[in-house]
This record gives sequence, C-alpha cells and structure tokens, in this order.
Amino acid sequence: MPPAPKLASFPAIRGALRFYQVCSIITGTMLLLLVAEMVVKYALGYELFAGGSGGALWWAPVVETASGHESTGDGFNLSMFILIAHGWFYVVYLFSCFRVWSLMRWQFLRFILLALGGVVPLLSFFLEAFVARAVRRYLAEREAAAAPLPQAAEHP
Repeated sequence: MPPAPKLASFPAIRGALRFYQVCSIITGTMLLLLVAEMVVKYALGYELFAGGSGGALWWAPVVETASGHESTGDGFNLSMFILIAHGWFYVVYLFSCFRVWSLMRWQFLRFILLALGGVVPLLSFFLEAFVARAVRRYLAEREAAAAPLPQAAEHP
C-alpha cells in the first residue's frame, strides 16, 4: 500500500482535482459527440461539414471505396474535427488523471479505471462525481484528524 499523501500536498491535490473535473466533463462530452458522429457516419452514411457548397452547416454522403469510406463533401469536415479534438483532449485528460492519481498515491489499477473514462461513453461523468466526492471526503477527514484539539478553558 503506498503511503498517504502529505498534508502539504493538499492544495496541489485540490487544484489537480479541479483540473481533472473540467477535463472529465470536456472529454466525456467530446466522446459522446464522437459516438454520435460514428453512428451517423457508419450507420447512416453521412458526415457533417461547415461551409463549402452545401451552406453553413450540412450533411454530405459518405461512399465506400476500395480504400475505405470517402466523404463527398467539401468545406470544413466537422466530423473529422470531432475525432481529432477528442483524441488530443484525451491526452490532456490522461495527464489530469495521472496528476490526481499520483498526488493521491492510489494504486495503479485506479489510474487504469480513470483512463477508461475517456474511452467508455458516459463513464467519465460517473467517475468525475465519484472521484471528486472521494477525494474531498478524504482530504476533510485527514485535515480534521490533523487539526489540534481545542484546549478546555480553565475555570478559576
């Protein structure tokens, strides 16, 4: 069992927890957009575009070729942007998971569970609430245990 976090690291833990919470919500939202985009692309056969010949925001059909799925749209491919943005932000999310995990000195299996939050739809939202509650409770309990007991007033 790894040693408990030091009281001096509690401000850093609070900051890391806040960063993790923000990253968790953004990553979860991006993952839901990515899942929706994949369903639309592979089940319905369309990709979302901004600008180009279809107007401000439009769906372009996807055709299957020998080299894979090819889009027939022109303009800015929002479907591809969602995929790339989630991928890059997942790296930031992993960093936030690592920061909380290392400061809290948890076991490695918990880091793996946190990392899965960015690839399993909806899991990041549940983990964000669970981790925030657990960390705040732990910090409050440790601070309460470390606080000096008030001295009883002497009566003359």
